[in-house]
Amino acid sequence: MVRLTMDLIAKNASHKNRSEEDFGQYLQKITHLNLSDKNIDSIGDLSFCKNLRVLYLYDNQINQIQNLDFASNITHLYLQNNRISSIENLSPLKKLEKLYLGGNYITVVEGLDKVGELRELHIESQHLPLGEKLLFDPVSLNSLAKSLSVLNISNNNIDELEELAVLENLSYLKAVDNRLKHMKDLEVVLKKWTKLRRIDLTGNPICQKPKYKDRIIVQSLTLESLDGKEIQEMERRFLINWKASRAAKKKSNERMTDEPAAY
Repeated sequence: MVRLTMDLIAKNASHKNRSEEDFGQYLQKITHLNLSDKNIDSIGDLSFCKNLRVLYLYDNQINQIQNLDFASNITHLYLQNNRISSIENLSPLKKLEKLYLGGNYITVVEGLDKVGELRELHIESQHLPLGEKLLFDPVSLNSLAKSLSVLNISNNNIDELEELAVLENLSYLKAVDNRLKHMKDLEVVLKKWTKLRRIDLTGNPICQKPKYKDRIIVQSLTLESLDGKEIQEMERRFLINWKASRAAKKKSNERMTDEPAAY
């Protein structure tokens, strides 16, 4: 297998060093490093790459997130389709904004309590043990409450969303191909997500519920897109008026029922 080291970077460097610039200086200057699909199984010492902003390591065989103490300037980290089973050692990444971990072996979303700037977390399609669902550590969720705006948790056997209600700045949730089936659970989180613009729940049992779309559109007044389809404001207004009309009619009927009969 292959270890990610300075030597590997040297072999893959597209940059042709000028005679006056040694490799050490080059390493200190690079901001983007693409080492995807190189059969890498571990991350070695990259401490010279202090200005690295974007690191592409997807489609490898990496089994542990490690040796990123140098990476205080990284904003984007791509680790999809590796063999990672735990989210760890990310606390030095103080500027991390986007983290891609789809297609790994992670069972618990944790280890994110020190990544205070994270705006996007992509953790779809984990290779979970049979019958298990992706779990969320409350400490990490609370730490992400104010920063996270995009969350992709598709295809992870998830059957409820209530614990994600703390993510108050969420603007886009992608949760396709899960096991969501309760409208009340969904309505609880929609009340909390006051900045939600897009939600995609395609492929969940809940999509087959009567009035599924109508109930979501009425519940979330900020939502602009549901399951990949744009929501028209005229449609929302009609549904809200229809709901208000039904409620008024029901109240009127109840009042008539409660009134004593005249003799």
